Amino acid sequence: MKILFIFPNANSQTGFHYGISHLSAVLKKAGHSVVLWQLCESIAPLPTKKEFIERIQEISPDIIGFSVVTNQWTYAKKLAAWAKEATSVPIVCGGVHTMAAGEEVLQSGVFDYIIRGEAEIAFSEFVEALARGVDVTHIKNVGFAVDGSVRINPLGPLPDLKGLPFKDYEIFDFQKIIDAKNGWVGLMGSRGCPYSCTYCFNHKMVEFYKKDLNCSFKELNYIRHFDVQQIIDEIQYLLKRYKNISMFIFDDDLFTFYKNYVIEFCNEYKKVSSLPFTVNAHIGAFDEERARHLSEANCRIVKFGLESGSERIRRQILGRHMKNESIIEAIHTTARFGMHASVFLMVGLPDETHDDVMATINLVAKALPGRFRWTFFFPYPGTKAYELSEKAMKINHDKMAKMENFTDASCLDFGEEHNLFLAKVGKIMPWFVNANSDLPVADFYREKVETILTLNAEAWNKRSLSILDEDREISERFVQQGLSHYAIKYNPFMGVISDYFTAEE
Repeated sequence: MKILFIFPNANSQTGFHYGISHLSAVLKKAGHSVVLWQLCESIAPLPTKKEFIERIQEISPDIIGFSVVTNQWTYAKKLAAWAKEATSVPIVCGGVHTMAAGEEVLQSGVFDYIIRGEAEIAFSEFVEALARGVDVTHIKNVGFAVDGSVRINPLGPLPDLKGLPFKDYEIFDFQKIIDAKNGWVGLMGSRGCPYSCTYCFNHKMVEFYKKDLNCSFKELNYIRHFDVQQIIDEIQYLLKRYKNISMFIFDDDLFTFYKNYVIEFCNEYKKVSSLPFTVNAHIGAFDEERARHLSEANCRIVKFGLESGSERIRRQILGRHMKNESIIEAIHTTARFGMHASVFLMVGLPDETHDDVMATINLVAKALPGRFRWTFFFPYPGTKAYELSEKAMKINHDKMAKMENFTDASCLDFGEEHNLFLAKVGKIMPWFVNANSDLPVADFYREKVETILTLNAEAWNKRSLSILDEDREISERFVQQGLSHYAIKYNPFMGVISDYFTAEE
């Protein structure tokens, strides 16, 4: 069988798809052939309908499999409709959106099946059944529609990561991805997260699996790790096969959860590479011992999900039970060991007030992490945060359906005044942080922010068109004067302290 994977990745950051790479390896091991089409502007121009249909017909697959996240659903649905015109082969949808909205996917009429959850076992069985011409409707994780009625089968057990074959990098234009990401290469040492943040789909995944498998969280074994040696082998493979790699970035939900795993990895990593790397941590799973081992192995950046500086919002809306003092201590611990703390932030949360947004800005200004990355809150269907947003009647569903990312705007409506305030913060947050800090440039940025806050919507829309260029020019001047400040670097939604990016440059 020839399987064509389609990975919609439009108007978004260039991504490597861990799930597809593992699925491809499993399918190839079983004797099937695999082709991947990643639709991302930084890899190749997005196709027209005519170009899309012609390429589908040229590839002539036996099965087409889409992997879809919610932000790409509208685009994926259009592509699937085009695929329906190009071929009569089964069209399957996987990815997290099938967990959040499986019935909607099937009712769209453009997908014949869905595959839910971690699909290495289920999709392999599905392909084998189609290859033999036998019934697929009994297979775990599979959903389909019969006479207009949707049927979704229970989930099967989670795969054992240590038993998966080596990821298939060959189906990707991986060198182009490396170059598009300035040498940053993603890795994943584990799957799963022990926390139940309301805005993340992990808690719903766990609920679905526990229900279908009739087991406890412990019995589910949701948090699984690859052997350290598997990761080391992968790193050596990448270093040997590809060029221009400058940083490894671990995309595990929580790399630092098991202290012993962190220590073992760091000890082995030092033996094969001196390149810097980046990990995701949690305030509650980070301490001086972890920091020391990470630092000694040349970990450069430790990322923390801060999300909001308002303890009320974190507790009541996000389900994140952390104290601001603990957040500041973790950031300072990172710095003491010569690493660079990066924090994730969100604005435009349900029930968030002007004061809550300022609490976020003030916490960052006080803690002074190496960088911060901000987005607008996006209510993923199926999550508790979506339910809260619906209850508050804040979601603009028409706007939400058209959004391909959550970095440009919010799909929540807070009224004209607060919407405008969020637009300003969301465009130029580093100015707000600088203005509320003890940095030597605070007075300068305070005047800038005060001016921005007086602008009405029309004046702000005009000013916003050139504000990133203005930020760059101001930053260049302060760099020449040796004055520490945050500026927008690497992408339009990341503020980085000048001490870091000047040293890097």
